[in-house]
Amino acid sequence: MQEDFPLRKIIHVDMDAFYASVEQLDNPDLRGKPIAVGGSSQRGVVAAASYEARKFGVHSAMSSVFAKRNCPDLVFVKARFDRYREISKQVREIFYEFTDLVEPLSLDEAYLDVTENKQENPSATKIARLIRRRIKEETGLNASAGISINKFIAKVASDINKPNGQKTIDPEDVLPFLEQLEIRKFHGVGKVTADKMYRLGIFTGKDLKKKSLETLTENFGKNGRYYYDVVRGIHMSEVKAHRIPKSVGAERTFNENLSSEIFMLERLEHISKEIERRLKKSGIAGKTVTLKIKYSDFSLNTRSKTLPDFIDAKEMILETARQLLYQEELQNSVRLLGISLSNLNTGDEDKPPQKSVSVQLRFGL
Repeated sequence: MQEDFPLRKIIHVDMDAFYASVEQLDNPDLRGKPIAVGGSSQRGVVAAASYEARKFGVHSAMSSVFAKRNCPDLVFVKARFDRYREISKQVREIFYEFTDLVEPLSLDEAYLDVTENKQENPSATKIARLIRRRIKEETGLNASAGISINKFIAKVASDINKPNGQKTIDPEDVLPFLEQLEIRKFHGVGKVTADKMYRLGIFTGKDLKKKSLETLTENFGKNGRYYYDVVRGIHMSEVKAHRIPKSVGAERTFNENLSSEIFMLERLEHISKEIERRLKKSGIAGKTVTLKIKYSDFSLNTRSKTLPDFIDAKEMILETARQLLYQEELQNSVRLLGISLSNLNTGDEDKPPQKSVSVQLRFGL
């Protein structure tokens, strides 16, 4: 039995190489050059890379050492988050001229539901074009956009014509588009998941669609339902004007690798204090503490513990992190430590799986 579901007009706006573009905007000497925001040639991690740097394989979350190795002419620029927040606020104000249903994902991207909008414009495609033009006029920066019937497809579409472009996936094109899409381009499919799918013979959406729900849940757990639905154009998540956080965390990269647990505990105390500050500010607490350890060889290890009660105090966070630190013997010297608190008391419990439904092709974008 087929059931209708509300088709929305969703826009995903993504600023192009935002941090790096802001630096090139403010400093003309950096324009046209490969730049990396954050880190340094000796230490740290790249927060963002300009398109000139991306041609050399430089990308966010890459070690600064590796980035410099890939691009010897790479220029490192210190991050200026106050400036990024200032421009992000300008961009968000533009969004609100068109709709109040704005769900920011970060400083540089957001979902907008323009099914009903303040401009009374029936075309989401035209609205996206107007928004991108206004962003360029007011900030001097470029943005790309994806437009479709739900958040998942809009997010995927926004990458297609980057930089400074947009892509609309009309209702009648959703299923053919998803079938031909490479599996690694599905939002939510990372490298590890993609490799696992390759081993199962899943290379495109069409391959994914051939797999039964049972097969997908057997291999991917609760994410199996997600993969089963999205390849059929089903994604029921609404644009939420106020996002509920899934976790609260903080981490630190050290100037020198640490090999002593005593020094690590000192750093973890500072991190716990920062998390406590964020929790108190938001008025939330959590049950699951996760310790993140990145070693000097860049290998990553995470350890978690779920407590019987919600916590928000530095002392409890630190004590749990201490237990996790001593849970296993360290494999090497440590370059980064992080703590996150999840399983929050935000009331955002997992919703039951949605029934399978079919895309009804009666909706112009």
